[in-house]
Amino acid sequence: MMNRVDGLLDFLHRSPTAFHAVDAAVDLLDGFQELRECDAWTLKASGRYYVTRNRSSIIAFTMPEGAFDGFQLLASHSDSPTFKIKENAELVVSGKYVRLDVEAYGGAILSSWFDRPLSVAGRVMVRTPRGISTRLVNLDRDTLIIPNVAIHMNREINSGYKYNTACDTMPLWGSADSKDTFRKQLAEALAVDVEDMVGFDLYLYNRMPGTVWGPQGDYVSVGRLDDLECAYASLIALKEARSIDGHVNVCCIFDNEEVGSGTKQGADSTFLEDVLRRIMMATGHHQEDYLRALSSSFMLSADNAHAVHPNHPELCDPVNQVQMNAGIVIKSNARQKYTTDAVSSAVFGQICASAGVPVQYFANRSDMAGGSTLGNISGGHVSINTVDIGLAQLAMHSCYETAGTRDLDYMVQGMTAFYETDIRTHGDGEYELQALPPRETEA
Repeated sequence: MMNRVDGLLDFLHRSPTAFHAVDAAVDLLDGFQELRECDAWTLKASGRYYVTRNRSSIIAFTMPEGAFDGFQLLASHSDSPTFKIKENAELVVSGKYVRLDVEAYGGAILSSWFDRPLSVAGRVMVRTPRGISTRLVNLDRDTLIIPNVAIHMNREINSGYKYNTACDTMPLWGSADSKDTFRKQLAEALAVDVEDMVGFDLYLYNRMPGTVWGPQGDYVSVGRLDDLECAYASLIALKEARSIDGHVNVCCIFDNEEVGSGTKQGADSTFLEDVLRRIMMATGHHQEDYLRALSSSFMLSADNAHAVHPNHPELCDPVNQVQMNAGIVIKSNARQKYTTDAVSSAVFGQICASAGVPVQYFANRSDMAGGSTLGNISGGHVSINTVDIGLAQLAMHSCYETAGTRDLDYMVQGMTAFYETDIRTHGDGEYELQALPPRETEA
């Protein structure tokens, strides 16, 4: 179990931005062949492949040895709430300080970003003799801080103070003599000339390392658990799952979920549909085969869930509430903010029961609106049976979140069992589950 958590912490350490998360995912997918959207695809039986879009979203898949007529998919996202640095970044204040001009990305808990070491990471477009190249950058040191105003100057700080993101959340870069050094430090980190940097997507990230804590090591706290914990679990499951004829195993990690998914690389794009269609075409299938395959497909939309808060249990539904270290969460919502219905919940619940993986059920308190996630958005392009799942955590959208150490292993086991079970559809509403036998070490 702790090996899984150590692996997660290493993955998160390497993933300060969505670009770095996809780069780390590619490293995890050792033995997978890269495909490019601009090339023709040739796929082989038992082949293992991945394709990226924008280098911030990735779809990986494994082909069965025999025939297939469906897909079984895991979907998660690579981005987390943070602050994006604007193009003209440096702001001089009173001739004394240099701040960086940033804007909020996603729905962050703003107070969690104050008075802690921050740094800068992302991608930079660099001019080359042949044109322009994408380069990842991470200053990888304590570089910035967003300072709170002293309570003596802001007596309302503990009485519901409303932060203004146009001034309160600007990070301090340095003293007045540090003016014009931001781009220079980026160029130095990339070993390029300043004038050769022709564009960037840069973000702040929390530098505090992850930690396992509690009297029995029950909890892990680290930045970007939402949703890189599910992304990491899905990558491990894809790698470890045994191939089974009947379907293609697919792992999707989309960018920009925190801002609505409406980008070329988001869940509301054509990325997933394009990849599934190309898999069908590259294996000699036709349009009707594709549509039939969708009707036989199944998706787990994996994004973390809200654990009962120890100080505010009243904020949860009185009975449909979830705990850390108690298993995979199945999430439902009457307004279909989550895609779970009786069919998808029953199918995945049965798969987990057969694999000995505990599940629990979450619904928001009836007078509180919850968030939405990937399943219902991607369903507008690829309409398949979907269940929304996650792991229980505290402080979602804080820059330092907490989850249970045992739950990660439950998620990997449940996702692996899903991949190793062929879900047969017999008409509309009839499903047969054909699972691989237990591994010899599990017998």
